[in-house]
Amino acid sequence: MNKLSIIIKDVYKKNVKSAAFVIMILAPFLVMGIFYLSQHFFGDANEINKIGIVSDQPAVAKQLAETKNKDYTFKAVASDKTAQKQLADKKIDAYLKLQSSEDKISGKLYSRASLGTSTEMALQQILSSMQTTLRASHLNLTTAQVQNVMEPAEFKATKVSFENGKMTSAEGDSGTQFVFSFLTTIVMFVFIMSYSSIIAQEIASEKGTRIMEVLLSSMKAKTHYYGKLLGVLLVALTQLLIYGAALVVGYRQFKDLPMVNDLLATVSLKTLFGSNVLIIAGFMLVGIFLYAVLSALCGSLVSKPEDTAKAIQPVMYLSMIGYMLGLILGTSDPTNMIIKVTSYIPFLSSYSMPIRLASGTTTIASAFISLGILVLFTGVLTIFSAQLYKSNVLVYSEGGTLSALKQSIAIMRNNRKKQIS
Repeated sequence: MNKLSIIIKDVYKKNVKSAAFVIMILAPFLVMGIFYLSQHFFGDANEINKIGIVSDQPAVAKQLAETKNKDYTFKAVASDKTAQKQLADKKIDAYLKLQSSEDKISGKLYSRASLGTSTEMALQQILSSMQTTLRASHLNLTTAQVQNVMEPAEFKATKVSFENGKMTSAEGDSGTQFVFSFLTTIVMFVFIMSYSSIIAQEIASEKGTRIMEVLLSSMKAKTHYYGKLLGVLLVALTQLLIYGAALVVGYRQFKDLPMVNDLLATVSLKTLFGSNVLIIAGFMLVGIFLYAVLSALCGSLVSKPEDTAKAIQPVMYLSMIGYMLGLILGTSDPTNMIIKVTSYIPFLSSYSMPIRLASGTTTIASAFISLGILVLFTGVLTIFSAQLYKSNVLVYSEGGTLSALKQSIAIMRNNRKKQIS
């Protein structure tokens, strides 16, 4: 245990003091700060200010030019040729060519560069409003009648639960759990992407420098392996704790804001500390550990530290598949058969099952079964990877990761046969 703690402390201190760890910690805060400042100081700033209007009906161009808009200024232009000249001379930022008929308005936007989807959607809404007004005038409809016709139908989906045969609404709990599962999916993916290479590099570094022979003369290979793995996992846990502390400090600082009060009004203590949320958090923590073990296993198979990036590519792709399944298919169609099947498959269940649990498409019993499978598989993979590390720690194969894996398994089997005999 003393030797294990020495390895853990060495790995932990080295990584926590590194510039990469500081950048990982500060990156989310810098992004949020930049986003806040851009919205606070430059939210209304728009480089696209003046848009020319060319129309086959001058009255339509004049009507649009008189439209008040806080983001854009419209200017009626006599002809297409004049608009092109003003655009070339940068007197206008873009121009909109309109063609009108009795009940239809169509427009085509010309600009020197893409104006972005927000500008294009805003112009689309303005033209749609004008077309609605035009058609209403031809049908002799009043403004109130047009609004009555355009009013959308009401639709609301409510999740319910049954207690003692009585139906109760569970919409508030469901929404909170869904947001929590969505966030844990993102956090898990980010941590896997960030720490997979770190763990693999730690495992492979000393093997590649050929000083492993010296280390193994004073400790067991498994001790070295577990020390490296646990050291990096403690670094990841430190990052999570820092973010948790930042969340507490942020809550105390901004708890009196109306937006925060409105958000907390929809969240109950029962939801925050309920069984579903705890299970979702369990899937995240076990999932991160599982991918960490797989990364360590891949790192142990390389002969040179510079080959680590290639070795952990399967880990990256596997995590990306689970992330895309959970984030895209899981949120849009949680009852899909693919989501149901993958919610019981280790590596993928950490992404799929939390989404199903939050959306109410599975039971807590099923979630516990999936979590049990995940924990059992993680334990087996951890033991296997430690055994394999003991066999391949002094194997330097030039045939790639797959060749090293086959060779290590063969050595492990031979060692077991010797121990039995």
